[in-house]
Amino acid sequence: MYQALYRKYRPRTFDDVWGQEHITEALKAQVAAGRTSHAYLFVGTRGTGKTTCAKLLARAVNCEHPVNGSPCNECPACRGIESGQIMDVVEIDAASNTGVDNIRTLRDEAVFAPAAVKKRVYIVDEVHMLSGAAFNALLKILEEPPEHLMFILATTELRKVPATILSRCQRFSFRRLDAEVITQRLKYVAEREGIKLTDGAADMLARLADGGMRDALSLLDQCSGRELVDEQAVLDATGSAGQERITALLDAVAGADTGAALDLFSALWTDGKDAAGVLSDLSALIRDTLLLSVAPKGAGALLSGAYSGDVLSRFAARFTREELISALNALQGGISAMRDSPSPRTVAELTLIRLSDSSLSADSAGLAARVSRLEAELATLRSGGASLPSAAREPAAERVAPPEAKPPEPAKAAPAQSRPASEEPDAPPPWTDEDAPPEEGGYAGQRPARPAPEPAGAGSEPVRAEGGLSWERLVAAARPRLPASVKHVFGTAAFAGGEIAGDELVITTRSSLSYNMLNNPSCLDILRQTASELAGRPITLRLQSGEDDGSARRTLDELRQFEIVKFTGKGGNNHG
Repeated sequence: MYQALYRKYRPRTFDDVWGQEHITEALKAQVAAGRTSHAYLFVGTRGTGKTTCAKLLARAVNCEHPVNGSPCNECPACRGIESGQIMDVVEIDAASNTGVDNIRTLRDEAVFAPAAVKKRVYIVDEVHMLSGAAFNALLKILEEPPEHLMFILATTELRKVPATILSRCQRFSFRRLDAEVITQRLKYVAEREGIKLTDGAADMLARLADGGMRDALSLLDQCSGRELVDEQAVLDATGSAGQERITALLDAVAGADTGAALDLFSALWTDGKDAAGVLSDLSALIRDTLLLSVAPKGAGALLSGAYSGDVLSRFAARFTREELISALNALQGGISAMRDSPSPRTVAELTLIRLSDSSLSADSAGLAARVSRLEAELATLRSGGASLPSAAREPAAERVAPPEAKPPEPAKAAPAQSRPASEEPDAPPPWTDEDAPPEEGGYAGQRPARPAPEPAGAGSEPVRAEGGLSWERLVAAARPRLPASVKHVFGTAAFAGGEIAGDELVITTRSSLSYNMLNNPSCLDILRQTASELAGRPITLRLQSGEDDGSARRTLDELRQFEIVKFTGKGGNNHG
């Protein structure tokens, strides 16, 4: 009868246990010295050797001729315990015996001396599944056990074990096995079983096992039907997406190509790949990219090893850290939502759509990701970069060049052309350079303290009104009085211009950002007072926004002209 590989190659001595030397050496020393405890607690993830070591310890303490603390596996006690004929060693599944009555029965039997061996041993697997009353019933016998009694408790969730139980046990924590250790064991088993296993396939199986030797041997058993077990055979047998296809999927996400991302996922779904597995593989790639971005020198020990350094470095240059964190949050949320969803495919597709279009993320992590992208682009512009690193991150709809805005019509109230301020004899400029307030501090390389008057935004025509009021003169006269956060953008391409209608001056902005910065009482009072002095009569002021839908590119162009504004991760401003 065929026996599963993980059962066939279960260690029979402590020396056969791979990757847990810190535990096996301590147990061997205790057995050899005769200083074993009455209660042990083995903690660790699945498939790391907890139950195996518990059975080895049960045989070792009852072995008639132990070898350096390990069972000899030759004496009647070892053979009887291994075959299950000796009833003094009992293995209990706590997940199926959770009630207090089961523990009371165990407690009543435990007081009797063993019939065939030196110690009566109870191995309680998944002990955290016991009820509170069952733990209380177990506590008394753990506190004052008979000399012939030993308990070995095993659990994967230490936090669910009461502190009163923990304090009465010797606790041993089992580590996740390194991929190299699992790879060596797989090659050893494959050689013994006559399985043709390639090095790449062994490495892939070790990564998929996630630190568990039992899982690795089960996966090898699953793939062993192939004549040659290579990487493609592992992908076909396990349903994994594969590194190349996951890399292509993240490329589509990085390029904001939602259609390509959905097409790739559809192909994976058609091939029988699990939706949660695809998102999990994508999450692992983004995690490695984030670790490399955060700790480029010390991340080697933290990476999964599934992807090369060149691939991770390429993605680290295309994403900001905030974008990577936002993507990880979205993927983890999608994986969690699949558990209760009747349509995992729909959940996965919605997650990929959110990843490809950052504007769809309305949470704080998504907002931080968008702000970090603007910061990265502004930093590139200030450093004189020829191209933006985020060009591939813009949705396809925004990469299309927007149509040029139509220039506003000249004001009908202006019968004559405006003359330069120096040629206006009746209305000299009300402020001079000596009277202007000093320029506030800014960044290195900032514009001069008193910038020269700039023309109106692209497509604007100079506005002429009686009394010497014009758009150019208003910009030149009002700039020194405006706050530092506004003066450098007022009158640039962020504004469509101004128009006089009787005694009302209408100023039009091109975007809501410019509108919001100028729309405060102090700025409006300064503009109203300046316009009245230039016109020689009271002037009222009205501010309006001419922003249209889909003006993200225009807003970014406006931000480039700011130069003194620096966005922070919290979405605030620091003004120079």
